[in-house]
Amino acid sequence: MTVQDETTGPMTTEAGAPVADNQNSQTAGVGGPVLVQDQHLLEKLAHFNRERIPERIVHARGAGAYGKFTVTADVTKYTRAKFLSEIGKETEVFLRFSTVAGNLGAPDAVRDPRGFALKFYTEEGNYDLVGNNTPVFFIKDAIKFPDFIHTQKRDPYTGSQEADNVWDFWGLSPESTHQVTWLFGDRGIPASYRHMNGYGSHTFQWNNEAGEVFWVKYHFKTDQGIKNLTAEEAEVLAGKDPDSHQRDLRESIERGEYPTWTVQVQIMPAAEAANYRFNPFDLTKVWPHEDYPPIEIGKLELNRNPRNIFAEVEQSIFSPHHFVPGIGPSPDKMLQGRLFAYGDAHRYRVGINADLLPVNEPKAAQARSFGRDGVMYDGRHGGAKNYEPNSFGGPAETGRALWEPASVSGTTEDHPAPAHAEDDDFVQPGNLYRLMSEDEKQRLIDNLAGNIAGVSRDDIAQRAIENFRKADADFGKRLEAAVQALRG
Repeated sequence: MTVQDETTGPMTTEAGAPVADNQNSQTAGVGGPVLVQDQHLLEKLAHFNRERIPERIVHARGAGAYGKFTVTADVTKYTRAKFLSEIGKETEVFLRFSTVAGNLGAPDAVRDPRGFALKFYTEEGNYDLVGNNTPVFFIKDAIKFPDFIHTQKRDPYTGSQEADNVWDFWGLSPESTHQVTWLFGDRGIPASYRHMNGYGSHTFQWNNEAGEVFWVKYHFKTDQGIKNLTAEEAEVLAGKDPDSHQRDLRESIERGEYPTWTVQVQIMPAAEAANYRFNPFDLTKVWPHEDYPPIEIGKLELNRNPRNIFAEVEQSIFSPHHFVPGIGPSPDKMLQGRLFAYGDAHRYRVGINADLLPVNEPKAAQARSFGRDGVMYDGRHGGAKNYEPNSFGGPAETGRALWEPASVSGTTEDHPAPAHAEDDDFVQPGNLYRLMSEDEKQRLIDNLAGNIAGVSRDDIAQRAIENFRKADADFGKRLEAAVQALRG
């Protein structure tokens, strides 16, 4: 990115003309009305009115940094992606962290999942991995996503987030029990962006030069150690320093204390997916590590802060449809919906040419497409032909897909996700609960009870409790007693 030198030369208008007076607007005589001929005044006010773009519907509150990804293991038998082709290879990255439900001005230290969106600037084009700090999510089908987010946002009548809406939806969507158990446990409020893990969350396809297919899940394990806030600590910090996470990330990089993560993947041969005990494409489920142990493949380091937050963080775009050769999607129904939704969100929010902005454009490759014109188009293609095929030269298709085809069968209708042997909504949240120490269980119960107690209707509260009881009898019994104590 070319950074303009603002330290020398006279102040100018947007068009480059010198500004004579930036303190006083032109008037008709001393004390008279302002003149419409004062174009510097009108330009400043008009630009100011347009300085903001629509904030993200979700993940609006965020921070970002540049860094590098370094390969530490040979994975060429699993994928032909060039940025993963040899040990020691480095790829520039940009990582944006965020909360999910809060708006742009919300505090950082809140109980909310954290976005973990990573852009690899590879020599085969940009690869975006859009994940969270949890390995699972609340729902398994993108058709439910707008409804879910509406429950987390402001109520159309009260203008506030309402416990009734949150727990009504979660209670009626038992698939959310696993993620809610994560969210209200100790890791629900990270102490900082540096002290949390990241996950690709979805299942993705890797394919090698021979065309063999593997399903993979990504894990980014923080080398700073996991650190979290209690509900009481977070309440104080959110009021004292709403920018706590952003400030911590920026200042740690300024000090030269570059945060790092150990990158791991779980790898499942494609042939094993059909008979695996859990649906491997269900975003509400994990692959237990005893089934598919994570293997280390690299190191992620953040070492450079953005020069301008609006240009590089607010206008950064990430889309899971940005794949490179050797990596592709899976039948995960949430991922399939996001392949459209993320790109469309940025086309609306930033504009059709958002990919031309410095933070978003490829750095180790050149974009060669026939997309033209639109708002903020910079004319970079000159007079080159804008169609294909043509007989005047220019880019042409390669004939080789980025990922391998998947076999499908059956009828076209509104299918639920296929169920596997242990595919109910309560096995994994129950396992998670039973893994916790007694102190962890008690904090989980306290956090949940404090939130459910704010529900106005007994039936909504009871339905929510019953989902946790189905996960583990002790879980439900203790939660019910805690809620009843708070509700009197």
